[in-house]
Amino acid sequence: MAVYAYKGLDGDGKAVKGLIDSENPKSARMRLRRDGIFTTDIHEQVAGNTVKGSGLAMEVDVAGLFEKIKPQDIAEVTGQLSTLLAASVPMVEALGAVIEQCEKQKFKVVLTDIREKVTQGTSLAAAMSEHPKVFNNLFVNMVHAGEASGSLDVVFHRLAEYTEAQVRMRSQLTAAMIYPLMMTVVGGLIVLGLFVFVIPKIRRVLESMGKTMPFITQFVLGVSDFFLAYWWLIFIVIGVAVYMFKRWKASPQGQTRWHQFLLTMPIFGPIIRQVAVTRFCRTLSTLLDSGVPILTAIAIVEKVVDNDILAAAIHEAAENISEGESIAVPLKKSGEFPPLVTHMIAIGERTGELEPMLGRVADSYDKRLEATLAGLASLLEPLLILAMGGVVGTIALAVLLPMLDMSSL
Repeated sequence: MAVYAYKGLDGDGKAVKGLIDSENPKSARMRLRRDGIFTTDIHEQVAGNTVKGSGLAMEVDVAGLFEKIKPQDIAEVTGQLSTLLAASVPMVEALGAVIEQCEKQKFKVVLTDIREKVTQGTSLAAAMSEHPKVFNNLFVNMVHAGEASGSLDVVFHRLAEYTEAQVRMRSQLTAAMIYPLMMTVVGGLIVLGLFVFVIPKIRRVLESMGKTMPFITQFVLGVSDFFLAYWWLIFIVIGVAVYMFKRWKASPQGQTRWHQFLLTMPIFGPIIRQVAVTRFCRTLSTLLDSGVPILTAIAIVEKVVDNDILAAAIHEAAENISEGESIAVPLKKSGEFPPLVTHMIAIGERTGELEPMLGRVADSYDKRLEATLAGLASLLEPLLILAMGGVVGTIALAVLLPMLDMSSL
């Protein structure tokens, strides 16, 4: 079956549009006619295609351009597939049921393409691998392992739990940082407004006194003059700085140094390390528990941590494993992983319970990360208020000092 986008008129003559899956355009028109819809236009939706036609007849799917498949959407579909497969529903029927429940057009087209390939005899993992922007290597390898072991329902359940855990972690990070960021933006706009609109008006009053102004007043007035005269230069400097930073970070040496700085920077460095370690433990536990070979699992985890320094330590661990040695030793030698993590991994290797041990470490770091983020948010708030008060107080002092001198005369 394919997905068709249609436009038409209902029984009341109102314009309607939507999606329908059918064998061909003719059967799709017949189904719509039975539903009381007179079709004026119908065409097949192809995964990743947001443009139809050419030249003057070109139509752009605006909704498709801005529509994004989020991890939460993938988690919901994965959970539904797990439930359906556990109830012994055939894969093609399960995919059909999920497609009917899917609300996002782009995701619906992707799932329909996967169902078509599975119907033609392609494996589910191979069909999913053709959509790497939706299903990453971790997802595809776990599905492949589930197909090989005949436990796809269990694998989909673990994938749903893993994706939901990643969504929760991202939500915690966003919630912890959104308030400080909002305060920073609002405070910056207020200070900018003072320098651009308020201080120039006060300047006339201060200059009319005919007296030498204190240094702090001269400094504030100079900053105000700079904003008024060279505001365009600020945007140019920021743009050039961002471009040069991105170019430097894109180089292998720059990226490595940046990742090292992220791990060692004050306040935020420990949080970034905790996030990476949690992701490492949970991802490796999920992959191994789903039957993925350990070397393949480590190769995937090496990319998931998203940090060259930690990835180098993980790569060395993979080389140790290929030589029949322990995974915990190179991780401990690198000094990048906390002692608790390497100790728990070593115990898991000795007892043969590496997967559940990694899961416990991930759960422990999840709770620790939540507490750290809560503490960071409570620390940043007074610091931002103090910084904002200092700037406003400096401006107020710069204005009041000349007035107090004038009143004393």
